[in-house]
This record gives sequence, structure tokens and C-alpha cells, in this order.
Amino acid sequence: MASSDKPEIVDRDVKDKDKDGEKEEGQGGFIDKVKDFIHDIGEKIEEAIGFGKPTADVTGIHLPCINLDKADIVIDVLIKNPNPVPIPLIDINYLIESDGRKLVSGLIPDAGTIHARGEETVKIPMTLIYDDIKNTYDDIKPGSIVPYRIKVDLIVDVPVFGRLTLPLEKTGEIPIPYKPDIDLERIRFQRFSFEETVAILHLKLENKNDFDLGLNTLDYEIWLADVSIGGAELQKSEKIEKNGIDYIDIPITFRPKDFGSALWDMIRGKGTGYTMKGNINVDTPFGAMKLPISKEGGTTRLKKEDDDDDDDDEMILD
Repeated sequence: MASSDKPEIVDRDVKDKDKDGEKEEGQGGFIDKVKDFIHDIGEKIEEAIGFGKPTADVTGIHLPCINLDKADIVIDVLIKNPNPVPIPLIDINYLIESDGRKLVSGLIPDAGTIHARGEETVKIPMTLIYDDIKNTYDDIKPGSIVPYRIKVDLIVDVPVFGRLTLPLEKTGEIPIPYKPDIDLERIRFQRFSFEETVAILHLKLENKNDFDLGLNTLDYEIWLADVSIGGAELQKSEKIEKNGIDYIDIPITFRPKDFGSALWDMIRGKGTGYTMKGNINVDTPFGAMKLPISKEGGTTRLKKEDDDDDDDDEMILD
């Protein structure tokens, strides 16, 4: 038998391995080519259609309502969608903290849709309840100004990119209001009779807040010996400095004969109780506020002053 006629002897395992290797190499190359093809197609689609990541920015923070109980806060967020299709705003997570301590947090689900190639201003409302803050943090006192940091996460669903989180932060200050103290120091009579008496009330207003109060109006009602001597609304432009005191004169007309025995107690110097309640409307660096004023448990006595320039009687309030 010639040497060329001898059969080739090949190790079965090696032969099988070579075949498997060729098979695997072929499959791997095909898969890689498919992946590259899909990636190229995706990029071309993205380039052709123009998909991109949306952007967001805080454009404003408003305090539409602030009083002794709470502060309503509204955050304006401008979201721009560069994509040719609308994108859903899935969730909004928000947190307000002060010096690393949580004041309030919340979640707004299904917050709307941002139009294709458009922009929307999304309003995020939240409320700070002052009692919750004061009960949680003893060092936060009424009348103080508290620094805050607002953190907002906007979760959107964008084709090609999938779900994205757009984080936002904003810092500022917010007040914890304290109602002003009011005292009715004295009443000076301009005209006195049992049928009708015209008088001037001398009020003392003390601002216990760490911010100025710009007084616009004051509405009030006053009782002497549980009898209302009247009330009114006064238009008054007055600035009460932070932690300061201001004095205001307001006119009033009443009928002393309606007081009954209480009037005679005042005339005899025994005194009688008085109560004053109302509200002041003020401007502050944080917006307009309506703050209550009240004084109960005061006492009065009637005194005649000897004054060459002023013969008016004066009711002194102790």
C-alpha cells in the first residue's frame, strides 16, 4: 500500500473540539454583528428622530398662604422635553429639610405629561405645619427665621433612555410667625357724655418676630365689663421693626350708659375688666400675613388729668 493511501488518523476529541470551536466562533461573530447592527440602527434612529434627555430647573418659590398655623409653599419647575413624543412625568419626590433635619416630605404620583418638543411649568405644592415642626424640634421657636433646603426628584420615562431622575435643589429661609402682643394703654376722651362718647384708643403693639411687619390694616373690637364698646377697621401704614414696639392711635365712639354698674365702678376708681380682639394685615419679607391680636384680663380705672393745654378726661388702663 502506498504511503498516500494510508488513512489519516485524527484524535476524535481534537476533531470535535475544532468543529465546536468553529461553530462557537461562527455564532459569536454573528451575535456580535447583530448587536452592532442594532446599536447602529438605534443611533441612526436617535439621530433621525432626535431623542434627548429632558432638563428641569426651579424658576420660582411662592408662599401663597402663611399664618400662625402653617405655610403653603408652591415650587415652580420648568421642564423642557426635546423629544418628538410626549414623555410622562411618573413621580415627583420632594423633601424640605433644615440643617439636615426633615421638616416635610412627600410623593406626587402621575404628575402629568410634558408635550413633545415643548416645555411645561409644573407646580409642586407642599405645606409646613408649624405645630409639627415645633413639637419635633424644641429649638425652633415662634418668631424665628429658619433656613431650608428643598430637594425635588422628577422621574420621567423617555424612549430610548428609559426612566430618568432629574434632581433639583433650592435653598432659602422661611419664618415661624409669632402673633404680636397688644396692649390698650389708655383711652383719651375727646367728647364725653352718657349718650355718646368719642375717644382715642392708645394701642401698644409689640412685634416679637425676627422680621419687620409692615402694618396695612387693623380690625378690632373692644369690650369693657363684657359690653362691646364697638370696633372698626383702620387703614394704617406703619412699620413695626423686628423685635420692636410701636404705638397706634385709633378713634372710637361708644355709649357709656350701656355699661350699667361697670361705669360707676370705673368712676369710683374700682376699675373694670377689658378685652380686645382683632387682626392685623401686614407685609413681611416672606409675603403678606394676617395675624391675630388679642388681650384679655386687663383692668381699667377712670382718672381726671390736670393739664392746662388739655382738659380731656383719660381712662387709664392698668
